[in-house]
Amino acid sequence: MSQLSVDTAHHVITDIKAYHADKKDNQYLQDITKRLKSRLNNQGLLWRNCVADTGYSSGENYAFLEAEGLDSFIPPHGTYKGGPEGFTYIKEHDHWICSQNKIIPFTKVFYEGNNNNKKKEYRAPKYVCIDCPIRTQCLKKSQEKRITITFYNKEYQRNNKRVNSKRGRYMKSKRQSTVEPVFGTLTQFMGLRKINTIGIQQANKVMHMSAIAYNLKKYLKFITKTVKSDAKAMHHFFSILKALFRPQIKTLAPF
Repeated sequence: MSQLSVDTAHHVITDIKAYHADKKDNQYLQDITKRLKSRLNNQGLLWRNCVADTGYSSGENYAFLEAEGLDSFIPPHGTYKGGPEGFTYIKEHDHWICSQNKIIPFTKVFYEGNNNNKKKEYRAPKYVCIDCPIRTQCLKKSQEKRITITFYNKEYQRNNKRVNSKRGRYMKSKRQSTVEPVFGTLTQFMGLRKINTIGIQQANKVMHMSAIAYNLKKYLKFITKTVKSDAKAMHHFFSILKALFRPQIKTLAPF
């Protein structure tokens, strides 16, 4: 698996590394961020925004990026829900209230699934819902109301607010137009279509060489533009000098 990061301003590859493909993209984001941020800081460059696709979404990543001082613009998975429908969350007491004004209190924090996703559980005792008129509809076959949400619900909400903002839509268009085409260029023209090596270390070398070739090409284009702009500036400078001294030359010509 190739993981790379790109500067959206100049389309320069800022990091690339080969990883084993037995994990999801979002499980590598923190390692990429730590390595990349250190490199950019050493070069005197500040990193403020992290833009990525849905594959890198997770509550842990949102919380980690906030701790690193980075604004995340990563769309959440379609399975994410901020809470159950018909229930109101009371932040001050950390509990939910249903449509019948029954309180579902917080009970515990637990880990779920193979990825050990951190979650919070809210559970109402059996007697709270025993006389509820919508008990069958709400509980179905359960005996008590149980609500589980991600532990990082606040981080999700802050990220989603950024993603759905005007700036977030702009960031999405920048990612689609500048970041995603880079990987296509590497596979089509820079030798990453197929890696003919054995072992992750050798694969990592191939990816680095492809990235170096890509960045050198960008650098040469930048140098060419700089030379052209300098030549144009010098031509403009001499044109100004010629215009300034032309009247004097005409005056002194008879002598």
